[in-house]
Amino acid sequence: MASTKKGIGRPMTFALVLFLLTWMVAPPAQRYFAQRAQINAVKAEVAANNQALADAARQLELWKNPDYIKTQARERLHFVLPGERQYIVTDPTETAPAPTTTVAKDLPGGVPWYNRLIASITQVGSK
Repeated sequence: MASTKKGIGRPMTFALVLFLLTWMVAPPAQRYFAQRAQINAVKAEVAANNQALADAARQLELWKNPDYIKTQARERLHFVLPGERQYIVTDPTETAPAPTTTVAKDLPGGVPWYNRLIASITQVGSK
């Protein structure tokens, strides 16, 4: 009878020690992995900010060039230099699209806006 008690005691003690060890190590390990995730997120944010900063510096260098400024003013704002003429060519074959929605007519006057809204919806919906 004593041998069975001794045979169960060692595995039970080993399991208890293993449980206590896991219980003591788990919180610091969880904090470690959470902090590593935060560090990786911050590193990714810093890399994105550095890329945005490099793009902004490249744009700033472009805007320091007077020829680039002239080109942008011509393209974006349709500016012309003194003595020049600007022609804007439109395609005469393009026509405005026909309206595809119907408009309500004969809306009641002197009523609140929400009543007029409901009347216009019911009038257009009944067509």
